[in-house]
Amino acid sequence: MRRSEHKREKLSLAAKFSRLKTRMGDPEWRRFAATIAVGKFLGLALLLAIVIVVPALISASPQLVSGTPAYAQAPVDNMPGMAPAGNVLTGGAAPAAATTAPSATMVMVSDLSDTAKNPLINPINTLWTLLGAFLVFGMQVGFTMLEAGFCRSRETVNVLVECVFDTCLCGVLYYAFGYAFMFGGGNGFIGWHDPNDPSKSWFFLQNITAMSLYGATGIPVLAHWLFQFAFADCASTICSGTMIGRTGFVGDILYSICVSGFIYPIIGHWAWGPDGFLYTMGGKGMFLEMLGMNFHDFAGSTVVHSIGGWIALAGGIVLGPRIGRRFKRDGGAPMLPHDLTIAVCGGLLLWFGWYGFNPGSTLSAMDIGGIARVAANTTLAACAAGLTAVFFMYIRTGKWDAAAITNGFLAGLVAITCPCYWVSPLGSLILGGIAGVIVLLAVDLLEYLRVDDPIGAWPVHGVCGVWGTLSLGLFASGEYAAAGSSNTGTPVVDAASNPALTGLLYGGGVKVLAAQCIGSATIVISTFAIAFAIFKVLDAVGILRISREGELEGMDLHEHGISAYPEYVVTALAAPAGAAVNVSRSRPIKKSVHVSGK
Repeated sequence: MRRSEHKREKLSLAAKFSRLKTRMGDPEWRRFAATIAVGKFLGLALLLAIVIVVPALISASPQLVSGTPAYAQAPVDNMPGMAPAGNVLTGGAAPAAATTAPSATMVMVSDLSDTAKNPLINPINTLWTLLGAFLVFGMQVGFTMLEAGFCRSRETVNVLVECVFDTCLCGVLYYAFGYAFMFGGGNGFIGWHDPNDPSKSWFFLQNITAMSLYGATGIPVLAHWLFQFAFADCASTICSGTMIGRTGFVGDILYSICVSGFIYPIIGHWAWGPDGFLYTMGGKGMFLEMLGMNFHDFAGSTVVHSIGGWIALAGGIVLGPRIGRRFKRDGGAPMLPHDLTIAVCGGLLLWFGWYGFNPGSTLSAMDIGGIARVAANTTLAACAAGLTAVFFMYIRTGKWDAAAITNGFLAGLVAITCPCYWVSPLGSLILGGIAGVIVLLAVDLLEYLRVDDPIGAWPVHGVCGVWGTLSLGLFASGEYAAAGSSNTGTPVVDAASNPALTGLLYGGGVKVLAAQCIGSATIVISTFAIAFAIFKVLDAVGILRISREGELEGMDLHEHGISAYPEYVVTALAAPAGAAVNVSRSRPIKKSVHVSGK
């Protein structure tokens, strides 16, 4: 068709008015025109208000845009040129004269990290930690969408119920004893009491008031509990990804109790507890004193992701594949996801939540250099991993694969979670790019070993969690304090009192890498062995896997009594060799799944 045939006849001004008159006779058009007119009016009114109000505010409060301090924190007693101490936030005396502003500014900046002179530090850090907790909790939406999208339509409701149930269960268990096991004082293997007072138990959050502070962080224990609950919930949800489509709901409840209540918090105590043996490793009189280096995991590549991923692998091995799943070496192919739109959007929501996961793990908004660096490194690793994954897949298949790029950037996020505080932006790009390739090779390995992992939980979280943990021993740049963040500001590196963490590629030798290898191997092996034994017991008593009849019927209908898509015809044959059903005995399959609204 010629381009000229697409051109529309140009109307004269009179014809346009005539058309408008005709359209305005239609009530629907009148409502449309009224909506447009009101919207434009409100926009103009808002613009006018900004033009008038903002200059007025600036002229009334010039300190908002100038270098003159607004005196948000309490000034120091008897400061030269200033009235006796007061605090405008608490109704105290205001500064004496504007002419003293330069002197006041210098003193106030130097005192910014002093909690006695700046009472806003702990509230600001608490708000920062809670914001991180809210973002990490929001990752549950991403996990649910990711799993629901990558699974078959016939098990979608099971994913929805299981993810919500695990969250509720995890909250109760982490309140009852999980948090005490993980962050309470005790010994190198398990905690149970207030680290500052062994006589006070932390079970059921006993002996904790609203103003009880967690260690030297300055944030309330309850804020820290909420932040860490969100982490525990992520670890529990990761496990389910590999086990989709054939795990009975009772079996899911029982293994979730083991994961959220015992495996995750107890093993997590080893690395993050105040007296965990990996946390104190290399210290005088501690585990492997001769090493002179402890295990580091800033935000949880090992503690959250490796634990979740290796539990998932143990569950996938014990369960076996879904009925009808044929692997490549047997002439089959993976079962196709039923909704890539949901899956990819879920992955992007996880990426967004990671800005609470990693920067929030500083527990300090005062460490402005640290949170900015962590956020940037998190972004760069994800971007690099997404690109390397999709290009690597294209080289192999000639297709731009949506699942590959999604699991690719998730692999980069998992990998950067451990080293995000101690590596440079360049290091983040490199280690993230490597993760994007590793995750696809791990998927190939599972396929070869005939392990059915519908979501790719082990390649993303298990394998790339290990890679990210070890990468710290290679890419730690030697610029940032080994002790991590500070609640009063960005830590200053000092070779004697606050040394930097330096990896092999930056001239630091193998000490950090050795500590990371020991810590990662200890946690991975212990996690897999314990989880495998638990799954074997559940399988032996016949409650881990759903019955063959229930799996053939579909988990949604068998376990929950409803389909996620009741308005559509959902077939059992959801993918290549989708479900091993006897088609001749099943109901006729309609060719069209479109449901007209007419």
